Amino acid sequence: MLYINMQHMLFSRARDLTGITDTSLEVSPGTTSHGCLNRIISKFSCLEEIRNCMVLTLNNEYAPESAVLKDRNELDIIPPISGD
Repeated sequence: MLYINMQHMLFSRARDLTGITDTSLEVSPGTTSHGCLNRIISKFSCLEEIRNCMVLTLNNEYAPESAVLKDRNELDIIPPISGD
């Protein structure tokens, strides 16, 4: 079976919750950004707290949850941003 190697960057609240800045994950070809996010949340259940507020970017562009991932893509998890 072929796998896609994905790099994931975590920012702000996502980084605070997980204690890491990046991680990688192998997914099957045809996996969507939504499917990948589900796998990441399975690995880091603490992210469930901000799941409904996250924005995904794929290779530095906003990505719909239906975006199909390719080998060596970078899927970034942008948590809610707030200011005082």
